[in-house]
Amino acid sequence: MEYKPLLDEAIELAAHKPAHCIILARSQATATMVDGRDIDWSDAVAGAEPVDCVPVEATDPLYILYTSGTTGEPKGVVRDHGGHAVALKWSMKNIYDVDAGQVYWAASDVGWVVGHSYIVYAPLLQGCTTIMFEGKPVGTPDPGAFWRVISEHGVEVMFTAPTAFRAIKKEDPAGEYIKKYDLSKFRILFLAGERCDPDTLHWAEDMLKVPVIDHWWQTETGWAIAANCVGIEFAPVKPGSPTRAVPGYDVQVLDEEGNPVAANDMGAISIKLPLPPGTLPTLWNNDARYIESYLSRFPGYYLTGDAGFKDNDDYLWIMSRIDDVINVAGHRLSTGAMEEVLASHPDVAECAVIGAADSLKGQSPVGLVVLKAGADRNDKDIVPELVHLIRDQIGPVAAFKQAAVVQRLPKTRSGKVLRGTMRKIADGEQYKAPATIDDPAILGEITEALKTLGYPKTG
Repeated sequence: MEYKPLLDEAIELAAHKPAHCIILARSQATATMVDGRDIDWSDAVAGAEPVDCVPVEATDPLYILYTSGTTGEPKGVVRDHGGHAVALKWSMKNIYDVDAGQVYWAASDVGWVVGHSYIVYAPLLQGCTTIMFEGKPVGTPDPGAFWRVISEHGVEVMFTAPTAFRAIKKEDPAGEYIKKYDLSKFRILFLAGERCDPDTLHWAEDMLKVPVIDHWWQTETGWAIAANCVGIEFAPVKPGSPTRAVPGYDVQVLDEEGNPVAANDMGAISIKLPLPPGTLPTLWNNDARYIESYLSRFPGYYLTGDAGFKDNDDYLWIMSRIDDVINVAGHRLSTGAMEEVLASHPDVAECAVIGAADSLKGQSPVGLVVLKAGADRNDKDIVPELVHLIRDQIGPVAAFKQAAVVQRLPKTRSGKVLRGTMRKIADGEQYKAPATIDDPAILGEITEALKTLGYPKTG
């Protein structure tokens, strides 16, 4: 994929024009250089003189990373130097149980927070070998890409997104490609970036024969809010839960008035201030939006934007975004809980549930499912089974009656499913495709699938 034309176009569109761009030319494609602006990396390094590191304040900005906003307007998350380094260094041993000299692989992209934190900074601060991988878990060239890298480089601990494993499971449900490689050094798999459904977690456990640890954090925090801190004490795994709050985070579940709820009751997951080191001090050039987005809803708390509950063992259960808790005839229901049930169907590779506007009940749940490779059954046979599963495991109160089989789900390039955008399509609302969407064409496919179910409703 040629990035240089994308860079040139971005600069053309931007109000700010950089004086220079340093270009590392790849052998796969020749980049067209702009005279006077573009500098060839190889030429620059050949004539460069070494310089000392520049001391900075611990609170000076290290980087700005833009994350998707619910309004479609990205937010520039600011990261500082000192707290960031402290938190990431601490996390490598205490959360991931990785020591200096070991090989650690975050199968992500340096353009995302996982890549910033756990491809670049954390493993190098800990003295680990870190791996940068270009490609996808399937099709580069096959569903064994991850296992090949683990085998060749002696990876001990891997961190990636559940969507990667759902893609592998879809293409290689029996795990045939895993058997082709020596994974004897591999000992723990960590998943994050979106909620990991129990079916995917169990599949990874069964295939890899190692602990599979779901943990939860955000671009804003830069490191885990909740995790099974394997380097401190291995807690029992509860599939569907990222375990307990990590030291430094006082996580509370609040009702609409900002009061803590009882165990097992749904609410807004919030973090009591102050936030620990490494988390965002503000948004770039927008302190007011920082306060409005994160600190104003519940004074004294940081609003994560996620909804869920704590169980009797203090385990957190992240069920959905706050906007994805739907109200069906007065019953507050989690779309995440419904997705968990749908994902347990043997033919389903991945799924999403949205709440579509309903004049009678307020909202009605609608399912969109992607089938596993090789699933050759008729959609008309599978959909009634999905409806029955929800009725059986959640109950008639869910009023789940509609689902459509689709080829793919719309996601950001970091793997998050765009449920809010799909809800707006179902409701016939105007929407703005997030700047981080992987392929905008998928929204057209979803629009057609929802039309077959009668959405948007008219009249």
